[in-house]
Amino acid sequence: MKLSSIINKDCSKAAVLFNSKKRALEYISELASQHLPEHNAHEILDAFLTREKLGSTGIGKGIAIPHGRLAGIDSIFAILVTNQNGIDFDAIDNRPVDILLALLVPEGNNAEHLKTLAAIADKLNNKEFCKQLRHAQDDDALYQLIALQD
Repeated sequence: MKLSSIINKDCSKAAVLFNSKKRALEYISELASQHLPEHNAHEILDAFLTREKLGSTGIGKGIAIPHGRLAGIDSIFAILVTNQNGIDFDAIDNRPVDILLALLVPEGNNAEHLKTLAAIADKLNNKEFCKQLRHAQDDDALYQLIALQD
């Protein structure tokens, strides 16, 4: 799976500064709503928070993959954000999170959702790739890393 097939250039944000999990999810929801005009930021945030209530999407090693289901979208939509500092995300290893790859998936598309989550987790398991993501100085450099990884 190519990350560039689900993340567009406008949805790659490097070295953002959040101080909390909620603020990070709000920012991602606001950005997503600009690209998904049929959904407002509040609806998108609700989708993420609904999933977070089931358990943290912080998968460890400073990485989180927040995700939620939305009715009315046809394909998976993703946003990649790196944070200047790690934030508490209730990750499974209790480490602060500084890489967030958020997914919005169509309701009822469970097989593709799980396949995409597995592919993303596999890509983010590459320590060198994550190091490069963390050191990207601007949005363009971050997106170029995504394109090169493919």
